[in-house]
Amino acid sequence: MTKPVWVVIDLETFPGCIIAVAMIAGTEITFTFEISQYRDDSDALYAFLCWMRDNKAIACGFNFVNFDGPIIHLFMKMNGKASANTMYDKAMAIIRAQDDDKFAHQVYPSDRDFQWCCLYKINHYDNRAKTTSLKALEFSLRMSDIRDLPFPVGSNLNQEQIEVLKRYCQHDVRATELFRTKNIAAIQFREELTKKHGRDFMNHNDVKIGKEIFQMELEKAGVELYEYGAFGRQMKQTKRSQMRLADAILPWIELETPGFKRILDWLRQQTITETKGVFEGLVAHEYGLEFVFGTGGLHAAVENEAILARDDMLIESRDVSSYYPNLAIKNNFYPEHLGQTFCTIYESLYQMRKKVGKKTTEGAALKLALNGTYGASNDRYSVFYDPLMTMKTTLNGQLLLCLLVENLCKVPTVRMTTVNTDGLEYTIHPDYVEQANKVCEWWQSVTKLELEGTQYSKLFVRDTNNYIGVFTNGDVKRKGAYEWDRQWHQDSSFLVVPKVAEQVLIHGKPIRETLEAWSDKYDFFGRIKVPRGSKLVIHENGVDRELENTQRYYVSTEGGQLFKIMPPLAKKPGVWRRIGVESGWSVCPCNDVRDATAPICYDYYVDQVERLVLPLLG
Repeated sequence: MTKPVWVVIDLETFPGCIIAVAMIAGTEITFTFEISQYRDDSDALYAFLCWMRDNKAIACGFNFVNFDGPIIHLFMKMNGKASANTMYDKAMAIIRAQDDDKFAHQVYPSDRDFQWCCLYKINHYDNRAKTTSLKALEFSLRMSDIRDLPFPVGSNLNQEQIEVLKRYCQHDVRATELFRTKNIAAIQFREELTKKHGRDFMNHNDVKIGKEIFQMELEKAGVELYEYGAFGRQMKQTKRSQMRLADAILPWIELETPGFKRILDWLRQQTITETKGVFEGLVAHEYGLEFVFGTGGLHAAVENEAILARDDMLIESRDVSSYYPNLAIKNNFYPEHLGQTFCTIYESLYQMRKKVGKKTTEGAALKLALNGTYGASNDRYSVFYDPLMTMKTTLNGQLLLCLLVENLCKVPTVRMTTVNTDGLEYTIHPDYVEQANKVCEWWQSVTKLELEGTQYSKLFVRDTNNYIGVFTNGDVKRKGAYEWDRQWHQDSSFLVVPKVAEQVLIHGKPIRETLEAWSDKYDFFGRIKVPRGSKLVIHENGVDRELENTQRYYVSTEGGQLFKIMPPLAKKPGVWRRIGVESGWSVCPCNDVRDATAPICYDYYVDQVERLVLPLLG
């Protein structure tokens, strides 16, 4: 069977002007269409889209489901007769609806002329915590040319400006195609799920895939997830006006350490009306650490410390295997409206994943199903919603870790160094390892959970959220400021700093010499973005020069001072704010990498590396 053709598409919409660019994925073959007073490619665009429909092509775009797709759908419904202004009005209606009704312009898969693939949806960039722009991705993708929209939204463009807009749209399509290639595995995963289950997973993010897999298994087992009445289909949920936390905490849990016992006793006395704010200010100081309780789990760590394994001191690490899923399975935690069948399905999914293997398509889907349920239990828009299950999971997860901590700390020479949600690290003399292992075995027997153990050779901890460690097999674990292998939506500015810090800490390399020998110039680049309504300027020779709102730059020995020009605050109307970026240092803007000609200011980067390294090395 012939594989379908993939077409990467992007639209630019202005009053009286629509630009559509389509690239055959995996090739340089590109088609550009213009609908304006100067040129009307409506018939050619309609013929191209009909060709896609007839040949079952797949349209791929960055924000295709939310923006480009509905506009193209309108154009197709009107048989290619939609004017530029009609399509522009549709675009503006979509943008306005984001605040009021983001589903107002949704086009269901069954109504589409061809299959859609939305990279924005797949990567869950419609989640506020992950939202990102194509411009930011161009920086992370290390494109040689980063371009911002050349004209303000809503501008009336002349013929010369339209030609500039075409080149900009062609650039965006190339960027989208590059990002598509970085998502091949994720796309293929969704294609396989769609084929296996006979429903459209193509634009599901990982969390949504997990929820849907779980829901499908519940429905197979005869669990009713919806109610039908005068208002149509409604999700079954368990909504609670209040919750006694004593009902959430396992009754057999008892803690001895004064700080832990105080918190356990306090929690058992609380009745809450919502999950938000339950753990605010909940802290225990024990074993030389500050233990911070939170919805995301228990956290504690030494600060600014380099811990190196020796003949007389080992660094042990213990993680609970699939902690939150197994906590629910072993203790019969379930959303009340779904009943105990929920736990039966939960365990069957866990066992199934072990059987099929973690690296298979099915194993990956099952992992998502297992891990997404805890968050879904606190999601008011989820069929799994029951906040008491949320509290059962997070409360007992933290308290059982406290139980493990206080019993391990009874073992001679044990010193706790870090505790993070589902695991902990501690140092211990080799003579007492067996005694500590017996504590772990006891904890596993009373909790019915499984601990996975490993050892570090080196552990550098700035605080609970920022550390780097080397396992005895040579693998490296990085967290927070020491991470450099970041996800695409995360800011990948100045990656040379954590990379060189790692070389210094782990391999003992000198800072300045390592920086000066660093060959990848992209690692020195940073990114800044200012919102519309603000400006970004570089001040050189007494003059401000405006830059694009998304700007790549690096700190240099030559150049100008970078400033954000921000709108006035209410308390000082009329006074625009001028805020320095990398204050005291010169920068070289380089959205076009060919502009990166000024010498790098190594003093700046030495200073940044020292901030990560020196507190740990004393």
